[in-house]
Amino acid sequence: MDEVVRYSFRLRPGRVAESVLLAEWHRCRFLWNEAVHQRKSGNTPTFGTLSKLLTEARSRNVWLREGSQVVQQQTLRTYAQAHAQSFTVQGRGRPKFKPRKRTPVSLEYTRRGFSIKEGRLVLAKGVSIPVVWSRELPSEPTSVRVTQDSLGNWYVSFVVRRAVEPAPVAEGGIGIDWGVSTTATTTDPVFDLPYLGHRKRCAAELARTQRTMARRRRGTRGPQSGGYQRAARQAAKLHKKAARQTEHDARVWAIGVVESHELIAVEDFKPRFLAKSSMARKAADAAIGANKRELILRGERAGRRVVLVRPAYTSMTCSRCFARAKQQLELGERTFRCYRCGFTADRDWNAARVILAVAERGHTRVEDVSQIGSPPSGGWFGCGLSVKSPAFRSGKR
Repeated sequence: MDEVVRYSFRLRPGRVAESVLLAEWHRCRFLWNEAVHQRKSGNTPTFGTLSKLLTEARSRNVWLREGSQVVQQQTLRTYAQAHAQSFTVQGRGRPKFKPRKRTPVSLEYTRRGFSIKEGRLVLAKGVSIPVVWSRELPSEPTSVRVTQDSLGNWYVSFVVRRAVEPAPVAEGGIGIDWGVSTTATTTDPVFDLPYLGHRKRCAAELARTQRTMARRRRGTRGPQSGGYQRAARQAAKLHKKAARQTEHDARVWAIGVVESHELIAVEDFKPRFLAKSSMARKAADAAIGANKRELILRGERAGRRVVLVRPAYTSMTCSRCFARAKQQLELGERTFRCYRCGFTADRDWNAARVILAVAERGHTRVEDVSQIGSPPSGGWFGCGLSVKSPAFRSGKR
């Protein structure tokens, strides 16, 4: 069985190649904005109608004919797909205008628009760019995407097919509760993900760079100064370095969890509200959302059973007898004490056990779990209680 994946590499374009890529991007951005204008004018932006408009525009405009028709058609195809998905996918907005200064560069070439010769990527119109090959491609690529990040670095990602490696045999399950002081608390302390604080370590250097930016001309009244641009680039480098370290740690941790467990019960935690709290900076540094996405992606790719459990009442429920606390636990209370059976444990660890127990019973929330019946392996339950009783209805998470 094969899977479709992307292999990314660094590009080293020269000045001529970089100018050609930027010019090509501005043509594609112009076509995207014209497609948005067609939609606002009342026309239906299907790929067929947009292709006809592109043919007419290229016949009249020399500037468009200087670019590759392959990448221009792919831009319109991507727009048509995004417009169609805005009606089918809930919560997806319609495509918008792409401003010149705030839109990152992204060019996509199909198989007719690129080739690989002598270790170099040759794009349409004869643009040859050296590639930093860090690994071999498993198969012939079907498409290529060329991008530029905020630092001005160029990257290329090849869409290839590769054989799916069977995941190692694993047994048992693990429950994961998200937090700020400890990013991920699991039922097995060996797999806990502590708060690493990569951005916190470079906070002093970042603050010094931002003070330098404040003393330079930022371009509100006239052109930006060279000192402002250098300081802004240094600040972007620090942010990029911390983000890469966080991404690497999340990948290593997710691989270890997936390889060792068959059932992965994850708290369906949405950290958006933390951005408006006093923990916003630390929560952003912990990158709970990025760790959660990486874990779910690795688990589904390995064929594991990944269950998302709603976070409501997980911190207020006893993992031994499943009795719920009568009052809401404050954030400063880090120890959970059950009023019914006397069980005492760390608050996050207890919540992780509750999440795992809910997933083992085939549910996604605590309210659906009934304690009448045989307890699961581990002896966490057995009091014969039901969540429909009055003792389980009071209080919140």
